[in-house]
Amino acid sequence: MDVAQRKAAIRQGFSDLGAGKPETLLGLLDDGVQWTIIGNTKFSGSFNGKADVLERLLGPLGGLLEGHLHITVDNVFGEGDYVAVQGRGESKTTAGGTYNNTYCWVYRWRGDKIVALTEYLDTEVVTASFGR
Repeated sequence: MDVAQRKAAIRQGFSDLGAGKPETLLGLLDDGVQWTIIGNTKFSGSFNGKADVLERLLGPLGGLLEGHLHITVDNVFGEGDYVAVQGRGESKTTAGGTYNNTYCWVYRWRGDKIVALTEYLDTEVVTASFGR
């Protein structure tokens, strides 16, 4: 997969996520993916492998959201094995609040799979929406 194809795959993955179909984006992750979220929030840290991502990150986060996260992709940049995405997310929490954050994801690819990603986001929004 070249950079243009990777950028298109990420855009499609986020589009499908907003439609309630996370499997497109999840399908881009290598089984051994390393996902790191910056900061000191309840979701910050490193997740090693797709199973760990699902169990310790996406499962718990999904349980706190009403419906699913809607991401608006603002920019996608790519060079070599890297694709970076700037975006904004909007969702409601099961507690009746909102979770509206801004993001930058930096993805490292090998072939047609994401093998590592670092997620930069407003950690204060995470804490305000979900606690410590």
